[in-house]
Amino acid sequence: MAIPSVWLCPKLPPNPNKLQSPNPFPLTHQFSSFSPQVSLNSVESSRNALVSFGESISRASFLALLSASLFLASDPALAFKGGGPYGAGVTRGQDLTGKDFSGKTLIKQDFKTSILRQANFKGANLIGASFFDADLTGADLSDADLRGADFSLANVTKVNLSNANLEGALTTGNTSFKGSNIEGAALTLS
Repeated sequence: MAIPSVWLCPKLPPNPNKLQSPNPFPLTHQFSSFSPQVSLNSVESSRNALVSFGESISRASFLALLSASLFLASDPALAFKGGGPYGAGVTRGQDLTGKDFSGKTLIKQDFKTSILRQANFKGANLIGASFFDADLTGADLSDADLRGADFSLANVTKVNLSNANLEGALTTGNTSFKGSNIEGAALTLS
């Protein structure tokens, strides 16, 4: 975008229609034979075009942001996609209570510090997923592949882990499995 560069004197005449001198922008310093002459109409039209362009950009940016937020508000997991140390889709630190992740492939998904109460992960592929310090109270992780998942400091109270594969899952810290169903689960927790 090219912006016209115009040098103006710091003091403009009060009414440009009643100018007395032939040069409406008198110079306070003389520079050899250089004398800038600028039409007020061209300056005003340039200014109006620039303001109009700025307003158009602002409107377009606002509409893009509004449409993106409306689209992403329907699915909280989409709203927080991005990069991260645990994969492309980050759902870290979010309230995903009751969210349905059943049957999904969520390898190395980052659910650190997320609230996942009553979330449905039935049959999901969660190899290497991180549930560090997450609240999984009442979640359904039945038939899920949780090999190498991190449950450090997680609240895994009253969780359905029936037939889940928990081989190599990490459970350091104060991880609580109180009241959880582990019937048929493959357990080799570290």
